[in-house]
Amino acid sequence: MTSIFDGMSAIIAGALGGTVRYRPTTGPERDVPGLFREAPIEVEDATGNIVLIPAPTWRVAHNLVPELARGDQITTPDGRSWSVMNVQPGGSPAADANVVAELHRDPAG
Repeated sequence: MTSIFDGMSAIIAGALGGTVRYRPTTGPERDVPGLFREAPIEVEDATGNIVLIPAPTWRVAHNLVPELARGDQITTPDGRSWSVMNVQPGGSPAADANVVAELHRDPAG
């Protein structure tokens, strides 16, 4: 049943998002497509409740960053750097389901 959802994350990121430079605390850095937003967003948590995330966020397909964790960093195309503070799993059962990383601006970047 999840196959009907497969591929949607990549389509959405391609249409609405951009590419950021992802630097995990372990493993190689790489360019990854996703949706970076500075405005607050609402997401559904694991229990189905709506949660407001007031911080900047990066929505990305989990299969592109399976190691995504607190302390990882991204650099947006405008050169600003951000640290991952928290990771919210998405509610979709798809193989490429999105996760949302709550970000904090790095003062040096």
